[in-house]
Amino acid sequence: MPLVYDELRRIARRFLRRENVGHTLQPTALVHEAFIRLTEQQNVSWQNRAHFFAIAAKMMRRILVNHAEAKHAAKRGGADAQKVELDEALAVFKERNLDLLALDEALEKLGEFDERLCQIVEMKFFGGLTNEEVAEVLDISLASVKREWSTAKTWLLRELSAE
Repeated sequence: MPLVYDELRRIARRFLRRENVGHTLQPTALVHEAFIRLTEQQNVSWQNRAHFFAIAAKMMRRILVNHAEAKHAAKRGGADAQKVELDEALAVFKERNLDLLALDEALEKLGEFDERLCQIVEMKFFGGLTNEEVAEVLDISLASVKREWSTAKTWLLRELSAE
């Protein structure tokens, strides 16, 4: 349990470092909320460590998006939607701060286009999984993960640049 908790806190701190200064959600709160949601999962057959952290990544994504939506709604459409910086692999963007709500919307569209590409982005960006861990969770080759990660980044660049 302490190892899992420490790893979840590391992931949460990494996410929240990308947030604007003064963000109201703290790493501990993000971890606790994700952990509560993980323990509520009924029909999950945990395959391995990487699978657990892939699911945790999805949970953290939903928590951060819900938090951003609530803040955005509280501002009644204000222009300062919660920002999140996409990781260094997406450094091709001219602006490194991305709107978390726009990113979530783009990921939803990506999931409709190709669910596995969306899963790869979630695992790498929100879960901090390595290419090797993603390959293990999805039971695909390392080369496929690298190729599809590249495809997903290109797709997201096009989608987010259009906005």
